[in-house]
Amino acid sequence: MQAPLRIERRRFLHLAAAGVGGLVGASVCARSASGRGAAPSNALLTAADLPKGAAPEALVFPHFPTRAHAFVWRNWQLVAPERMAEVLGARKRDILALGRAMGLGQPPRITRDQQRRSYLTVIRRNWHLLPYEQLLTLLGWSAEEMAYTLREDDFFYIKLGSLKPRCAPLRWTPADDVARRRETEMAALMRAVFPAGPATMEEPLFAFVGQLSAAPPDRPAAPAAEPLRYCYSYFALYGDPLLERECDPFPEGYLGRLAACGVNGVWLQGVLHKLAPHPWQPSLSARWRERLENLGRLAARARRQGLKVFLYLNEPRAMPLRFFESRPELKGVVEGDHATLCTSVPAVQQFLVESVAAICRAVPDLGGFFTITGSENLTHCWSHHAGAGCPRCGKRPPADVVAEANRLIQEGISRGVGDGRRERPRLIAWDWGWNDDWTESIVRQLPAEVALMSVSEWSLPIERGGVKSQVGEYSISAVGPGPRARRHWELGRKRGLRTLAKVQAGNTWELSTTPYIPAVANVARHAAALREAGLDGLMLSWTLGGYPSPNLEAVAEAMSGGSAEQALQRVSQRRFGPRLGPPVAAAWEEFSRAFSELPYHGAVLYNGPQQMGPANLLHADPTGYRATMTGFPYDDLAGWRGVYPAGIFAGQLEKVADGFDAALARLRKSVESPGAAVEPAHRRALDAEIRVAEAASIHFRSSACQARFVGARDALRASKTPEEARPHLQALEGLVQTELELARRLHALQTRDSRFGFEASNQYFFVPVDLAEKVLNCRDLLDRWLPAQRRRWGG
Repeated sequence: MQAPLRIERRRFLHLAAAGVGGLVGASVCARSASGRGAAPSNALLTAADLPKGAAPEALVFPHFPTRAHAFVWRNWQLVAPERMAEVLGARKRDILALGRAMGLGQPPRITRDQQRRSYLTVIRRNWHLLPYEQLLTLLGWSAEEMAYTLREDDFFYIKLGSLKPRCAPLRWTPADDVARRRETEMAALMRAVFPAGPATMEEPLFAFVGQLSAAPPDRPAAPAAEPLRYCYSYFALYGDPLLERECDPFPEGYLGRLAACGVNGVWLQGVLHKLAPHPWQPSLSARWRERLENLGRLAARARRQGLKVFLYLNEPRAMPLRFFESRPELKGVVEGDHATLCTSVPAVQQFLVESVAAICRAVPDLGGFFTITGSENLTHCWSHHAGAGCPRCGKRPPADVVAEANRLIQEGISRGVGDGRRERPRLIAWDWGWNDDWTESIVRQLPAEVALMSVSEWSLPIERGGVKSQVGEYSISAVGPGPRARRHWELGRKRGLRTLAKVQAGNTWELSTTPYIPAVANVARHAAALREAGLDGLMLSWTLGGYPSPNLEAVAEAMSGGSAEQALQRVSQRRFGPRLGPPVAAAWEEFSRAFSELPYHGAVLYNGPQQMGPANLLHADPTGYRATMTGFPYDDLAGWRGVYPAGIFAGQLEKVADGFDAALARLRKSVESPGAAVEPAHRRALDAEIRVAEAASIHFRSSACQARFVGARDALRASKTPEEARPHLQALEGLVQTELELARRLHALQTRDSRFGFEASNQYFFVPVDLAEKVLNCRDLLDRWLPAQRRRWGG
């Protein structure tokens, strides 16, 4: 049986081919001069060709007087005023005057680096405001660049819901008297709630990049010896990092910080036709030598810091159907408007082997590769479990095809490694997406040099709020390993393979928008259990979780020996000193117990509002939109809660927030008078730790509050009498006031700490003006909507 979350994620990802597949032809692979997207010299697409899906009406935001006000507000911290003016057909001074009239103050300086790192954030906030034509103007992109991003940037179109809301063109018109009165009210509210200004930041957006790139502090490091522990960059751009040298995913200082946390490897994604010549369409491989040179430099720099670089391969990548019109002999399974390069064809096998060999020859310091050969992108013919549609692979057992894909990559490694090489690159075969019934046969056919990796906590039984379920992906709220991983590791050992665990040590989709989840005791216990299981290494993170956190240090300590409790004490005293360390370790234990109450389920992880927290708007009327995969939660309570009844879902989130708040109160009290001098660095570290825990609590509290708001709103709509309506009206008023206060508190944290709201593959989920918009949203509900409801019900 496939675990529930794996089925849910696969359902999301398979939509990618149907959504935007044909828009990104084989010629769309090179980066534009701006460092983002694809910019082939022969422009093939227009905005009219971009995917729209069902194209429902865009949402309306009644807390703004007009859509232009919403546009200027949401882009104030991310887009230069002159670019906004160009989009609207206005003058720069019109945009500046409108922003100031709403109380936004002086616009910040938007750096080129910020523009490179925030394009997903810009698209998301304008998705319901602008048609594609104006989105392209706002970004300064071609239609090809947009199409490339929607498909290749971690399935971004899926995260947007596989649809483009229908938006009329937005044009500048001067505000009328009604709008000007509303502007005055908004500005007064901003002065009252945010005296320093809603867009004023003590620490600018992305300041953490510079901080992490600087040399690490001089303090004792965590154990860094084997076994292997590798992670992704906290701030890498997902698309094509080996060309974007200005946005280095692994600067020297950051590598040093990871090494100090006991990390000894890093990974980034690779696409073979970008790293080696494509035999059938060479234009796909433009600048492949440059990428290889940059990869070689990165691997050499990392090795000097004691870290190895691994490439993630998901190969061979599917091609548009038109590619096969002149090459039908290569075509395998068709999905949407793409088809596989069939790995039963000798020419495709040769492409895999020679490409990997070329990479190994060119990058002597490369640590190795890991593969996903099920789910994610469409690759070999059985990768999406539909190989029966291929005239060749349909006659072969699926396990043979999966094993062969890994075997071909291992053959490429063997061919590309010379006798004088210091260390042979490793190949790690990850069992993500494998049908459990295929696994034994796949493992039996893997070459002896290959290591087998399995997600540690999959299939782990859990019970939250009386609801029984099992872990279907990554979890910090549940401590693995689970039965599926143990079974697969045993199969690997019988075959003589090395075995690794895939875990998320820093974050999971349980909460991705704090730099880490401070449930450090759970992480340490999981690592200690994996040490006892005798594993040969850990993959510490997917695209989230690469912050140099106490969680990563706790893994290194627990893997090196001793108990989880001893690991917590060593890490806490190293980071916070002998006076502050013990109370922080006690708080980590309490955070971990509270976090174990989280209502874990696949739907909660991918659909729930916890990534946005109080930045997610409250809607007076049902939107009709379904929550999207780590994108827009909307008001889709049915989609958020998974297997949990609505009341239990909200109640469990409240248990998490209550536990965090209680632990924070005890921690603050215990460090009020530490009894001896505390080094300033330790005090700063404590303040930062408290901010992380407080932000996490706010996210969970807000998620519960939003769930109760949607439930009360819908109950009010279903009421038949004033008596039925009255308790719902009372509940709604309290919930809206709570959300307003949570938005204010998180705004105060984010303006001081640029890490909050950020995750590498989604960039900023929210920025301070979004939290200020939530205040506008709540105030509008309290001043307009709720009084109207009371009049309606005679109260």
